[in-house]
Amino acid sequence: MMEQDINIKITDREGVIHEILAPTDMAMNLMEVVRSYEIAPEGTIGICGGMAMCASCQCYVLSDTKLPEMQDDEEAMLSEAFDVKDNSRLGCQIQMTPDMEGLEVELAPES
Repeated sequence: MMEQDINIKITDREGVIHEILAPTDMAMNLMEVVRSYEIAPEGTIGICGGMAMCASCQCYVLSDTKLPEMQDDEEAMLSEAFDVKDNSRLGCQIQMTPDMEGLEVELAPES
């Protein structure tokens, strides 16, 4: 159903802004959306398959969207990752739900 889609903006690693519609009825996370829209080159994002075991899907959250609280494994991974900022999150841990309407993120540089 169309009304299940949300508008999000993703700035890729080249600085190009992609305004996309993300489905909320497919249990996708942000990392999977980036992959399905090919916003990051294959093999550079979601390397661990979304288990919060790598930081290849790290992104910077630019909007004031209320995100789910960070779990321990995400926090631990970000504490070891490169280019981490205060607004860093792992894309694989952000589920596409109607609450994420208007989410704006920037992909972190490839480490």
